[in-house]
Amino acid sequence: MALNRDFIGRSFPPSEPYEVSRVKIREFAVAIGDDNPIYRDAEAAKAAGHPDVIAPPTFPIVVSLGNPGLADPDLGLNYAMVVHGEQRFEYTRPLRAGDVVTCTSTITEIRSIGNNEKMVVETDVTTVEGELVCKTYNTIVERGA
Repeated sequence: MALNRDFIGRSFPPSEPYEVSRVKIREFAVAIGDDNPIYRDAEAAKAAGHPDVIAPPTFPIVVSLGNPGLADPDLGLNYAMVVHGEQRFEYTRPLRAGDVVTCTSTITEIRSIGNNEKMVVETDVTTVEGELVCKTYNTIVERGA
């Protein structure tokens, strides 16, 4: 079934606040196999010019696709048929331990590619104080739609 084109341009309310902790940063770094000490050791991060450990560049994927609006049945997305198409990040500064962030997502594109549906979701990751930390671009492909 085709995704609902009425969702193009739709923005969803901000997510619940998420605290970026040292533990979550370390767990993510381990999961992706990155042993850079600035993701684990506050002193190494400070020596590199950061106030605390920072998150690996792809860490925002943890919070950026969790918006409940993407599960709206009227969108018509069958998660059982979803594969990851692409992701990229534009940073104003690194995410760091102690940040509390929310995500505001907008569906910017939906189109058919053969028997598949492609959807692009742009998400602003901001601190609860309103500082934009990064913008994520995620492409989701629903196979066999």
